Amino acid sequence: MTERSDALDLESHVFTRGPRQIALSLKRSADRSWRRKAEPFRSAMSMLTFYQNRAGQNLSGAKKRLLEQAKDELRKLYGREPD
Repeated sequence: MTERSDALDLESHVFTRGPRQIALSLKRSADRSWRRKAEPFRSAMSMLTFYQNRAGQNLSGAKKRLLEQAKDELRKLYGREPD
């Protein structure tokens, strides 16, 4: 699996952390990036989704849930919580 992107410089082992730590790390990377083409929230969410898609069926149920929780945390950090 890849943890590299042309748009974001990710911290090492970002996807091995808890949901909040993953979201905070992605937010930091997206907010700092000058190469991204979309707004920071979209770039961070895209990177998380990209990681999920690349891992595909190799992800355990627990890891899938953790990444979904990270998405929820990312939404909270950017004030994008559903009504």
